[in-house]
Amino acid sequence: MKELVEVIAKALVDNPDEVVVTEEREKNSVLVTLHVAQADMGKVIGKQGRIAKAIRNVVKAASTKENLRVDVDIK
Repeated sequence: MKELVEVIAKALVDNPDEVVVTEEREKNSVLVTLHVAQADMGKVIGKQGRIAKAIRNVVKAASTKENLRVDVDIK
């Protein structure tokens, strides 16, 4: 899941070198934390959070294949 979030985020931002994605696993759940530059925060979140919601939906769809619960946290 980490790689998926990283590819999506790097395609959206102006500073792809500052994208950092971490992943913490527990039993059947995964917490993916996305860190981007402050200037790129709006591009990752989008108007009314639409892009952030879309990222979470894509990750959720990919995680159902592996029977995992994935939460994406954007910081």
